[in-house]
Amino acid sequence: MGATFKICCCYVAILVAASSALAFSPSALNTNIRATTSTSALFATANDNENVAVAITKNDDIDSRLRRHLVLSLLATVSASAVPFDADATTTTTDSNVETSSLTSAAEVVKLLKPPLDQREYETYELPNGLKVLLCSDPTSTSAAVGMNVHVGACSDPVEIPGLAHFCEHMLFLGTEKYPEEDSFAKFLSANGGYNNAFTDSEKTVYFFEVDGSIDKRFSEALLRFGSFFSGPLFTESATGRELNAIDSENAKNLQNDIFRLYELEKDRVNSDHPFSKFFTGNKKTLLEGTKRQGINLRNELVKFYESYYSSNQMSLAVVAPQSLPQLRKYVSDAFGDIPNRQIKPPEDKWAFNVQPYLAGKSKIPAEKSIVEIVPIQDLRQVTITWPIVFSSKEERELYRLNKPDYFVASLLGHEGAGSLLSYLKEQRWANALGASDNADLSDFGTFEVTVELTPKGLNAIDDVCEAIFSYIQMMKTNPIPNYVFDENLQLDELEWRFTTKGQPTNYVQSLVTAMDKFPPSLYIAGPRRVALLETPTTLISSDQPRTSFKSNEQREILKSASTDLVNRLTVDNSFLTVFSKSFEGQTTQNEEWYGTAYNVKPVSMSSLMRWKNPGSFPLFYPRQNIFIPSEKGLKVNKKPKKVDQKALTFEEKIKPIPPPTIIRDDGDEGRWTVHFKEDDRFGKPKAFLIFQLLTDELYSSPTKAVLGMLYQQSAGDKMNEETYDARLAGLTYDSQVLPRGVRLTFGGYNDKLGSFAAYVSSKLARNLDDSLPKDEEEFERYKDNLLRALSAFNVKEPYGHAIYYSSLTMQPRNFVYSNQQMVAALKETSLPELVDYVKTLWASGKGEALLQGNINKKEALDIVASIDRTLAFKTITPEQYPKRLKALPLPTRGSDRAVTRLSISEPNPSNKNAASQITLQCLQTSEKAHILIEIISAIIEEPLFNELRTKQQLGYIVSSGVKGVDQSRFLAAIVQSNVAPAEKLTSSILKFLDGVRDKLILPLNSVDIELYVKGLVDKRLEPDKQLAVEVTRNWSEIATGRFQFDRLQAEVAALLDISKDDILEFWDELYNSDSSRMLVTEIVPRAGQASSKEPALSGNGKMLGINDIDNLRAAGESSLA
Repeated sequence: MGATFKICCCYVAILVAASSALAFSPSALNTNIRATTSTSALFATANDNENVAVAITKNDDIDSRLRRHLVLSLLATVSASAVPFDADATTTTTDSNVETSSLTSAAEVVKLLKPPLDQREYETYELPNGLKVLLCSDPTSTSAAVGMNVHVGACSDPVEIPGLAHFCEHMLFLGTEKYPEEDSFAKFLSANGGYNNAFTDSEKTVYFFEVDGSIDKRFSEALLRFGSFFSGPLFTESATGRELNAIDSENAKNLQNDIFRLYELEKDRVNSDHPFSKFFTGNKKTLLEGTKRQGINLRNELVKFYESYYSSNQMSLAVVAPQSLPQLRKYVSDAFGDIPNRQIKPPEDKWAFNVQPYLAGKSKIPAEKSIVEIVPIQDLRQVTITWPIVFSSKEERELYRLNKPDYFVASLLGHEGAGSLLSYLKEQRWANALGASDNADLSDFGTFEVTVELTPKGLNAIDDVCEAIFSYIQMMKTNPIPNYVFDENLQLDELEWRFTTKGQPTNYVQSLVTAMDKFPPSLYIAGPRRVALLETPTTLISSDQPRTSFKSNEQREILKSASTDLVNRLTVDNSFLTVFSKSFEGQTTQNEEWYGTAYNVKPVSMSSLMRWKNPGSFPLFYPRQNIFIPSEKGLKVNKKPKKVDQKALTFEEKIKPIPPPTIIRDDGDEGRWTVHFKEDDRFGKPKAFLIFQLLTDELYSSPTKAVLGMLYQQSAGDKMNEETYDARLAGLTYDSQVLPRGVRLTFGGYNDKLGSFAAYVSSKLARNLDDSLPKDEEEFERYKDNLLRALSAFNVKEPYGHAIYYSSLTMQPRNFVYSNQQMVAALKETSLPELVDYVKTLWASGKGEALLQGNINKKEALDIVASIDRTLAFKTITPEQYPKRLKALPLPTRGSDRAVTRLSISEPNPSNKNAASQITLQCLQTSEKAHILIEIISAIIEEPLFNELRTKQQLGYIVSSGVKGVDQSRFLAAIVQSNVAPAEKLTSSILKFLDGVRDKLILPLNSVDIELYVKGLVDKRLEPDKQLAVEVTRNWSEIATGRFQFDRLQAEVAALLDISKDDILEFWDELYNSDSSRMLVTEIVPRAGQASSKEPALSGNGKMLGINDIDNLRAAGESSLA
């Protein structure tokens, strides 16, 4: 469903797949990063082009917002969705009967509705101080996660101090009365395999952490430390002064981010008397200069804000941990029972339903019937129509949440099949993509939006595009939405509910505490995950069993009525438009106050308004009935997992390797296929994954071929989209990827129709080439334009992203990863005839590798492979023709002079005033011992690096470290981005920190310290897989890389158990302190601002390198491997 905007802060990790040009898809635009300082969070993606085709993702809040605002579908690879999501934040409890809007009293016993496959125990109650609590006992896990939702957000900032709520959130991490040391909580978590973070939203502030929960004493201490945030934070003068720099750096990081820039303009269209219109992030101008100018004591205001809003009766706590419910109850009481209950009312009571969210003449920018034209940072081209959904009462708001009419209306406006709005817009050559969803989500109003990613032709036809949108809305008003639309949405939603399993615990607790603010207790888990939450107008659903139909016609009519009401609100007079385009550059007359965004405002012309109110007739229809929804018979599970006693597994049980896939077809080195297979008996879902790769070195042997492969992926995905959309809605997904070692097809979903779906798609892709190619030059130029804009988006990535990208580039062979500049240059020269000729070679020859795993038997697997083989009909190749495997290129050694090779590059975005520096330490050893030692080092330095460079020195908001792999090598990287210090200063500060690691961090370690680090890494490796897709991903990684070490995790655990302090010291000396240490410094130098310095030369000499030296550095690495 929809999302609200979050200001994420504190411990930041940057999830950037910057080492691959393929990273520049819409998801690469996500800079609203909610992340961690976990060991490998920053550099988690190993072997970007080689390792894994299967990505486990879900369209979470951030994804849906991106789809809405930046629907830019450039390079929209389906690889992420090739694995049907298993709800990352999804899992729960059992039966309830509660009246509609009235929350259950504290004394009432509440049974929560939970997915059928969830065997965990739950309990919800209130502490005597009014704190709402939700406990989840999961004895099979070693991880624990905790979330706290404080029901106050940036809307409650004092008018004179924008950003105070966000600043308060930062300050809670910097010492409490019980634990005064500023970094004590982070240090404790780091030593126990954990991490923490927080974010400030418009009406809530959410704090959360994850930690090893297997040791009762340590976990109870983690809760005590966390609880002290809310009972006795210090707000010291020194920390207050220093943390202002972090807020300012965070704001500076976002200044060149289109999402933040658009969000601020959205708020400028709100009534200036409404709190949503405030500037939420804050910076030095608002928090330091503004308060000084007004004679305000900032620390006093922080304390006042905390004491005014941080009250236990306005907080919700969720705990997911291995302990029993009685144990958890005691721990929670001890840790959170003394949070003061100040008996405060919900903050929104001061303004909700009293202040109109939108009011003509009362906003900085007009809303209704106006257009805002924005110059984006990235080369975006899109139009958004927004409708405010204003509620008259709390009861109306609650009913809207329970009925979710936006879910049903968005499913129609955002449909992508035949007869859809998108289908028509594409036929007119006006659109590349379309998204519909809710957006703002406040107590008194929300917004509903339709966003269209435009072609150049569409940009000149915005009136026509909007007319088509209003024509579809008119159809929904005059022709009632068919019953089957509601029936199918219910079926699809309940399918996901039925087969939901455990996800990542930190995401889960965030989801739970957010839901605790929005839904009655019985729906804390089911509320965000199910539709049709009312059985009658006054009664909530009371069963957690999956439904295949509505309980009654009355229940369906409730949703139809709510949806009709929403559609009736989507009027021309109630709408406003936002247009993104670089074509407005140099033609704007206004600049937004906080981000400097250039924009124009103009009224929608009367002729346009009249046209949209009386739209013409268009070939638009409701979706056809979905034939891909699996039948009940097709949902049969072949091998049900053994009933697992809900107890903690013993170490011996955990260390036992999971049975690997077996080879069920081997045609020999010169034959057609090597097929790996495993029938699932662990997860009990009627799902499977099919991965087929044709190995060949012909498809990626030059930048031109690489971009032709990317054009093919985009063209095929776009051309197949309409035909496969219903299948994707029903949980069937596919992905085609052109990779350095060949072409790969991945299929996933309910196995009922998976085989026939795979056969159909592969036939379309491999045989009916016209179905996957542009039909003319105009369409080819559309795809080329999309791809060129996507690749060009590289230039406006954050400097830390550029540092990560260039560092990674130096360690990968030139025929595996081409530079962004090479790709852009090659793309500009490509033609449609070249693409046609290229596609004819895709499936011509190669060696087939496959993995089929899930709810299918051996015979079914062999039949599917035979079908795919007949379709592809490729010629075989000899082993000599197999493509080379990825091998990591060695970085330069330090040498006897101990000098470090430095790569200094000018920041390509002249408007970005942030500097960045990354130091990379490379380990080429391939043993399990070396791999776990570098992770231990990473765990040791992680928190001290953050504390020293971020908390104490305040060099920048982004300070992080982590481990990543290229082939079987590993490297440890530390990165800092700053708007106040030049790159050279960042580099010297990181190096100074690393110089002290041996004496300050490793030598003082005692045996208990080492045991804790080891235990944290052991537990991460032995944590049971929560989803089939995780195991499939790991197995395919071993197959695709040719390692075939399916018990890798267990082997690394064995190595961990033998680690000594001497091993750590010896490894660190070799990694950092020896003449043979392999290191690289990558600096990104801005062209202006406080962090700028002398512009780097394009080419250097010796150990001082420029951007033009990268190719020679890679060539030298390749020669050393020859």
